[in-house]
Amino acid sequence: MEIKNDLILALDVMSESEAVKICSDVKDYIDTIKIGYPLALAEGLEIIKTLKDQFGFKVICDFKVADIDATNSKICDETFKAGADAIICHGFVGSDSVQACLDMADKHEKELFLLTEMSHPGAKMFLQENADAIAKMGVDMKITNFVAPATRLDRLSDIRDIVGEDAFIISPGVGKQGGDGKKTLQYSNAIIVGRSIYESENPKQSCEDLIKSLK
Repeated sequence: MEIKNDLILALDVMSESEAVKICSDVKDYIDTIKIGYPLALAEGLEIIKTLKDQFGFKVICDFKVADIDATNSKICDETFKAGADAIICHGFVGSDSVQACLDMADKHEKELFLLTEMSHPGAKMFLQENADAIAKMGVDMKITNFVAPATRLDRLSDIRDIVGEDAFIISPGVGKQGGDGKKTLQYSNAIIVGRSIYESENPKQSCEDLIKSLK
């Protein structure tokens, strides 16, 4: 997946009107957005098509799919039918559940991102100790897209070593969570930024300043 300016906007706002306004402000700087449950639950899956049609964005649905294989298959199917270009799934549920997501992504000719380790402090409690194994599982399953944290560069580096240089990694946690975008891009293919842009008084300027800081 090619990502303009190595930047993905995490659009975790709660209304279509707010989403459209922010997208209008930053559309010249990005071509990929990530939406999660906040916006999808508030506006329905139709918001995917709305933002794609209006702005031409690629849309990654960060639904962190983490159920049994049959349920995962249904979640991914509906998400891809709604127009998503990619979906993010958890790896801790095991290979059968992940395979269901991968099979559905292949069926729709879309992409799957495997979440190895999250960016918040709580990820250290249970997820971090298994993140390397999750990444290795993804490699064994021939998954090529991964999510790994910008907030812990040592962990991001370790995961890069496991998945290899040809894998595509996107990293949340830059900005409000304290991750450094430029340093993250030494290991990651793209950074994910949310609140630093969409909570800004001037999202366009914040987006421009962030991109300049990555040079």
